[in-house]
Amino acid sequence: MKTIVVSGKRKRAIARATLRQGKGKIRINNILLDFYGPKMYRLRLREPLLLAGEVVDSIDIDVNVFGGGIASQAEASRLAIARALVEHTKSERLKERFLKYDRQLLVADIRRKESSKPNRHGQARAKRQKSYR
Repeated sequence: MKTIVVSGKRKRAIARATLRQGKGKIRINNILLDFYGPKMYRLRLREPLLLAGEVVDSIDIDVNVFGGGIASQAEASRLAIARALVEHTKSERLKERFLKYDRQLLVADIRRKESSKPNRHGQARAKRQKSYR
């Protein structure tokens, strides 16, 4: 089996997932998923694995993620893992299951921070206050 490399993005976070033959180990930045971050993000990362079923027992997934905050990193990693699983199985049924459960598993959220404008206190839309009296 060949190695599959896919990526996922969320805000400033970029995750690269590498899927290869193995024993079912999932690592995010060389930390096993069982020990990764707060429990809420760990559960978010498990969603695509649970939906994929028994396919996960025969593969290893290594995710390298950087940039953004912990929530964005978890979402980017989740997206990369789901895309890798779909590419590995080449199953339309799995793809449909992911899309039906949560579209964000396969489709990236393209919203980004709005750039700040000049003379605006650094915020994108905040204006200088005026005082006439």
